[in-house]
Amino acid sequence: MKKNNLDIRYVDPHSITPYENNAKIHDEDQIEQIKESIEEFGFNDPIAVDQDGVIIEGHGRLMAALELGLQEVPVFTITHLDDEKRRAYAIVHNKLTTNSEFDEDILQSELEKIHGLDMEFYGFDMNDNYFDADQEIVKQPKGIVVVRARTEEARRLRNWLLERGIAYTER
Repeated sequence: MKKNNLDIRYVDPHSITPYENNAKIHDEDQIEQIKESIEEFGFNDPIAVDQDGVIIEGHGRLMAALELGLQEVPVFTITHLDDEKRRAYAIVHNKLTTNSEFDEDILQSELEKIHGLDMEFYGFDMNDNYFDADQEIVKQPKGIVVVRARTEEARRLRNWLLERGIAYTER
């Protein structure tokens, strides 16, 4: 693995160019969530650009920064990737975050310790238990359904979800 020294610097967000073929979709709700996250926690995830200042990853953060009227945003430049790898990295970077699930026990425990922030704004339903050993079907964050297919009813539900293209996880 090649070691990359990340030199984070602050630039005017208007000096950054969005990649015209960015495949990631950022709807208004997500941009609002990113804006709220930046305001609440700070701009902790720099935008990655190529040597010409074109975004490789961070389009949603740039959109949020512009809507917030920020004068500077953190960026770092990736120069070691050729054009094909740059394109692949942009797609892979966005896909990898969708390839994992929460540990329901730890998530529930952590959410129970957060009282001063509106976690529902970020997509968590604070009225639901994310894990309940006595239930066959449990809600997950972001509309994912967990199915424990031990009963015929749960198996029928799993098939119903599949037919409609609804994401689910078996336990």
